[in-house]
Amino acid sequence: MAGGGFAVDAPTKGFDGKITISVIMTCIVAASSGLIFGYDVGVSGGVTTMIPFLKKFFPSILRKAAGAEVNMYCVYDSQVLTLFTSSLYLAGLVSSLAASRVTMALGRRNTIMLGGAIFLVGGAINGGAENIAMLILGRILLGLGVGFTNQAAPLYLSEIAPPKWRGAFNTGFQFFLGVGVVAAGCINYGTAKHSWGWRLSLGLAVVPAAVMTVGAFLISDTPSSLVERGKFDEARIALRKIRGSSVDVEPELEELISWSQVSKSIDQEPFMTIFERQYRPHLVMAFFIPFFQQLTGINIVAFYSPNLFQSVGLGNDAALLSTIILGVVNLLSILISTSFVDRFGRRFLFITGGILMFACQIAVSVLLAMVTGIHGTKEISKGNAILVLVLLCFYAAGFGWSWGPLTWLIPSEIFPLKIRTTGQSIAVGVQFITLFALSQTFLTMLCHFKFGAFLFYAIWIGVMTIFVIFFLPETKGIPLESMYVIWGKHWFWRRFVKGVDDQANLP
Repeated sequence: MAGGGFAVDAPTKGFDGKITISVIMTCIVAASSGLIFGYDVGVSGGVTTMIPFLKKFFPSILRKAAGAEVNMYCVYDSQVLTLFTSSLYLAGLVSSLAASRVTMALGRRNTIMLGGAIFLVGGAINGGAENIAMLILGRILLGLGVGFTNQAAPLYLSEIAPPKWRGAFNTGFQFFLGVGVVAAGCINYGTAKHSWGWRLSLGLAVVPAAVMTVGAFLISDTPSSLVERGKFDEARIALRKIRGSSVDVEPELEELISWSQVSKSIDQEPFMTIFERQYRPHLVMAFFIPFFQQLTGINIVAFYSPNLFQSVGLGNDAALLSTIILGVVNLLSILISTSFVDRFGRRFLFITGGILMFACQIAVSVLLAMVTGIHGTKEISKGNAILVLVLLCFYAAGFGWSWGPLTWLIPSEIFPLKIRTTGQSIAVGVQFITLFALSQTFLTMLCHFKFGAFLFYAIWIGVMTIFVIFFLPETKGIPLESMYVIWGKHWFWRRFVKGVDDQANLP
């Protein structure tokens, strides 16, 4: 099949392991790192529709909304308001690039704890903010924390999970991210009418950060990370915990040590190694998968859906409630991904989710064009506003079983050990810089493009689905150390990599 949709019989060494209680609990704790990113994504959009928050920090938006003649698409067009949202992602970009070295030096678990502690401080500053400078400072600290955890947690999950169920375990990060979004939406809905509601919504970010940070103290680091840092005895203990006491872990430990030694024998900077021709396929995926994820428009919809639904006539309470509905739909669809990602594979979920999202974005664009007019000056009925919500629910469902969890999974599983943290840093960095650009420009784009903003994302969803069909090979069930096989058998990428037999000696 074009696009490499074949099954690959990768060489395995019998290290698949079992699903033990230790594996489950460890992965739940690591996946809970998604809570802080999800909470932030869910809380910021709702807070920016709260009257007391706007009165204190952005009174010009309230004056614009009260104007007699106002374009429904332009009410929330404020560069300072979007900077409140997007500053986090610029800070996340900086920390995600630094996180590669931090993760290698401190390990996956300690990096998760570091990120959680920084995020906790940022949440406290936002909750007590008295001016825009404090808001932005808090957001920057939140971004630094998220950058570290988004780098370390998916790597942790991919390295700790048995290969046969790696996809399902890794989707746990996106599941907790979805839980964070829904929790934030519920809190926003409950606090919106109170003058101090925005402070509670922003300040409660310390709760998921504390849960995640404390939880990380209770788990051990991954065997791969421990071996990478020369802690062989601790790696042996960690392997026995996650594989089960009845399993002989020595052969697997010896292989991890061997791969680590070969990796260290190559005296070259990981950031230089990753640009070698043989790693071109990996680098392309590390760039385009997170880049395309943001161009689905999902986080923009999550940030600004309260603004959007209020603009199209649902009112403040209904707008916040609609955001909760979107979050619940997305959360439930992640469970679909968890159930099927290791059965039907990554490509199947990518393609079906892409087709559904494409259709929904086209439909939203057409509907808004018809009912609000070319210039967006006509009022939209409640019925049509609800129809927009329904279409975006189907769109969120498609994202939830495809580009949501799989964007974290693919970069964390395709890289060899010597450049794994570097590859993950690039993937997270690309995600943040794209997210920063889109979140900073969306409200202006919505004002000028109007319904065409959704058409813009639909076109990109079509492009990325075609990309997956032709260029993404299937990775389900393949051990991390044997992942080189998929590139050697792919119709396009095999021209960049060495033969499978030669690569068997490469980390």
